[in-house]
Amino acid sequence: MLPVEQKESESQTLEMYRLAGARLQSLLQQEKADNVLGWHWHDNKTELLAFAEGLALASYRFLKYKSKPEEQQNRLKTIALKHPRLKEEEVAELNVLLDAVYKVRDLVNEPVSHLNAVQLAAEMEKMGQEAGFRVEVLHKARIEALRMGGLLAVNKGSVDPPTFTIMEWKPENARNKKPVVLVGKGVVYDTGGLSLKPTTDSMDYMKSDMSGAAAVTGTMYALARNRIPLHVIALVPATDNRPGGNAYAPGDIITMYDKTRVEMLNSDAEGRMILADALAYAKSYKPSLTMTVATLTGSAARAIGKYGMVGMGTAPEKIRENLTRSSEKVYERIAWFPFWDEYSELLRSDIADIKNVGGNDAGAITGGKFLAHFAPHPFVHLDIAGVAWAKTAEGYRTSGGTGIGVRLLYDFLRNY
Repeated sequence: MLPVEQKESESQTLEMYRLAGARLQSLLQQEKADNVLGWHWHDNKTELLAFAEGLALASYRFLKYKSKPEEQQNRLKTIALKHPRLKEEEVAELNVLLDAVYKVRDLVNEPVSHLNAVQLAAEMEKMGQEAGFRVEVLHKARIEALRMGGLLAVNKGSVDPPTFTIMEWKPENARNKKPVVLVGKGVVYDTGGLSLKPTTDSMDYMKSDMSGAAAVTGTMYALARNRIPLHVIALVPATDNRPGGNAYAPGDIITMYDKTRVEMLNSDAEGRMILADALAYAKSYKPSLTMTVATLTGSAARAIGKYGMVGMGTAPEKIRENLTRSSEKVYERIAWFPFWDEYSELLRSDIADIKNVGGNDAGAITGGKFLAHFAPHPFVHLDIAGVAWAKTAEGYRTSGGTGIGVRLLYDFLRNY
């Protein structure tokens, strides 16, 4: 029997149950157990589901490139749950959601040698076929025809072509007339470009710079497989960012998809360049809400560390409240940053419409302000730079790609 500490808030108590599940996973691995039965004698079945969630998430391993994976894989195959009020469909829904997180972790853990932009788009197509949502991949010729200058500029240093992937889940019983649009940053590897990342280990985990793209794809997968009656579109601009012979250079003027001219002063601020084209493209859908998910800035990671993501934007308070409620429930917490008009002044350019960086101050916010210049209204930006990758395992967050964002977005959109 595992004791679980009861906290003052429900969200913290549920997290204690997830962490208890993770502790049990470690014990089961030592005992080489294949199956486990979980039961709960309280009325609150959500605690049992949280326990199972932590147990399942802690069981994840990425062993694809191990010569002898069987020596390290987790033996646990089945988690059985027993509660008088628990419905079979609730367990099935959680199963799908956890499957989505596993798939997202797999994508983030893949190295660029095996997952360039074209291969990432192919994985999205596979997930669409499996879950039942529509996927359209725009390749370089189409991107050039659309004049997506931000995406094309970042791609100039690469030997691999870019992609722009459109995913759509539109069930006949969708309860919203205007779609929600998710936009995920798909930088499959980031060297910083000519503004090369400065420190010795700063590129070691840059395969995870497409975590936003993976998160929105996993969200689409969970929504579609669970038949959530909501019209949702996800856009993923994808490329790597390298200092090739033809790479875009600080000082370049880039004409974006919406004709905005950007003075590019730092090629390591590439995520916002590709997201900007996607956000401008999103306006054609006349969305009720647009959300970006991205490992956008080191500033966000330094501000709040590994304990949550940074949120900001132009969305009304009600949307922020609902997002906060979901974030606390699944414990993928959001720290809301101010979004005052004055921050836009830091992006003023003397020779173009806007700069892609705003200096040393408020880097996470100026990154969000840059995106807001191109985004439909209302708009929410989630910077997951501090939480998308874990160097070591903690609780049910295994080392490597954490799959952050899927559980948050799913819960928020399920109740949208």
